[in-house]
Amino acid sequence: MKRTLPPLGALRAFEAAARHGRMILAAEELSVTPGAVSRQVRLLEEDLGVALFDGPKSKPRLTDAGRALAPRLAGAFDELEAATQAARAGQAAVLDISCLSTFLMRWLIPRLHRFTAEHPGIDVRLSAADGPVDPDRARFDAVITVEPEAPAASRFHPLFPEWLGPVAAPALAAQIARRDDLRRVPLLHTQTRPEAWPAWAARIGWAETRFDGPRYEHYYYTLEAASAGLGVCLAPWHLVAADVASGRLAAPLGFTRSGYHYGLRCKRHARPALEPFRLWLLAEAAAQPLPKEGQNG
Repeated sequence: MKRTLPPLGALRAFEAAARHGRMILAAEELSVTPGAVSRQVRLLEEDLGVALFDGPKSKPRLTDAGRALAPRLAGAFDELEAATQAARAGQAAVLDISCLSTFLMRWLIPRLHRFTAEHPGIDVRLSAADGPVDPDRARFDAVITVEPEAPAASRFHPLFPEWLGPVAAPALAAQIARRDDLRRVPLLHTQTRPEAWPAWAARIGWAETRFDGPRYEHYYYTLEAASAGLGVCLAPWHLVAADVASGRLAAPLGFTRSGYHYGLRCKRHARPALEPFRLWLLAEAAAQPLPKEGQNG
């Protein structure tokens, strides 16, 4: 059905003038001159064929027709404003999530398409961080972080424990049947976690103190070096599960619990859109297969 309405600008000018009772106040609200408001009101009167104001220009009074039209027009503009605000709110469902950089690249991003398919109205904005981030002191709604074994905190939601194990290209991994074989191959290190090898050795009861080898800036580079056959990387299971399954990497000694836990730490007053993301993240974590448990010999 074709609508036959007067010009929207004329309707807005009359509604504002009727509400304020003065053309100059309506002009300030609409960011135009009082003369422009008066012209728009006259245009509306001509279109309707009735007078909407009478009296002096300095203090116009609504006519009977103006008094009948003003409240209905105000209600219509209220409905329009509510509809447009609702539309903006729908478009403004944004989440800011901070995450460890390699976790972001190798675990979260490959899965994120499933969340966006389920929740197309939520825009997840990801930022990489390799140091501690407090969501209550930053702009983030939540932080995916790793902490000592599942801390008891109401706003920390555990995802999964960390499992660590040596991984290497299959040809190099074939040379490793027991942990002492690691003494004969290059051990790769990551600057963001320099004590990984000694901590893992202590965890499995291996009395080794020398862990020489190349050092890389991020886990991502260390894993790529391991895939290229440059040495053995001590890697978290969740970062290499797909590579082990595809045969790109091998884990000759399995994996051992490190004592750390990955989880989602939420802002105290996070946006409502965080709840569906939290539930999705927990479901993805629960669906992740467990690794082969490590051997200590």
